[in-house]
Amino acid sequence: MQALYQLDIQGAEVLGRLMGEFFYENESDERIRKLAWDWTDGAWARVAECDELIGGATIRWQFSRLSPVDRSILRLAVYQLAHCPEIPPKVVINEAIELAKKYSTEKSGPFVNGVLDAVLKKLKDCGKPEV
Repeated sequence: MQALYQLDIQGAEVLGRLMGEFFYENESDERIRKLAWDWTDGAWARVAECDELIGGATIRWQFSRLSPVDRSILRLAVYQLAHCPEIPPKVVINEAIELAKKYSTEKSGPFVNGVLDAVLKKLKDCGKPEV
């Protein structure tokens, strides 16, 4: 989530230049660093797809009005829901809610929950095989 936030704020040129260093400084476990890199790279590569799903689920809220923190949490979770079948959707949603509670406002947890529930429903309705 923090890496996606940095990409959102600083731009894509940060991905290759600073992300490896960022993960190395913040995580000692190589396996976790690789997983964080894979999720960040995957979510950023599909950011337009994730943003479209998020935008479709935020009916009374403009995507552009989302805080960068909430946007980053949602992008990561939507990527995981759509492209990481090894992670149960319930786990993805619960982790996103916890991130929102920890790093965003008190209203962000329920907001993230509602958006991700709507995204999950849409993915299931579209017949996404991973969901």
